[in-house]
Amino acid sequence: MYKRQIYKNEWIRLREDKVITPTGTEGIYGVVETKPAIGIVPLTDDLQTYLVGQYRYTLDVYSWEIPEGGGLDGEDILAGAQRELLEETGLTAKKWTDLGIMYTSNSITNEIGYLYLAEELSQGEAQPDHTEDLQVRKLPFMEAWEMVLNAEIKDSLAVIGLMRVYNYPVSYTHLTLPTNREV
Repeated sequence: MYKRQIYKNEWIRLREDKVITPTGTEGIYGVVETKPAIGIVPLTDDLQTYLVGQYRYTLDVYSWEIPEGGGLDGEDILAGAQRELLEETGLTAKKWTDLGIMYTSNSITNEIGYLYLAEELSQGEAQPDHTEDLQVRKLPFMEAWEMVLNAEIKDSLAVIGLMRVYNYPVSYTHLTLPTNREV
């Protein structure tokens, strides 16, 4: 069996693997290799959060998301989260909670998403990449949660990050869904 690189740029690599399928036949498998994906849910003491809006070329849509981005080669994941939060929102945080990992699309990519809760926030100046045109929106956490429930937020890191904060076992168990929402 073999692994052959098909394409490579600064952000992704595409690999084709010759494999034996579960039924015992030969086949090929395309794998998109990426750097780590990092998502941050910033949360203020009065339960406000921040979303970042931007155009996503791949789907030709405008997307509301949590602050997120890709890790850099050799960069510690938490340091990447701190860099992305500052870059996209101008925020720094004194308290960081690891919310675990997720597989973004494990049928085609090896990308792992790392999620964090950022608290005890201080506002500074955003420093977006030259490739980004971002809109930052501060809103109540429950409004962001409603955006998830109403499918206004579709980005997987954002949906899972907000869900994990909503269900965080200790600090935020008092966050509850509105009772007037129709099921």
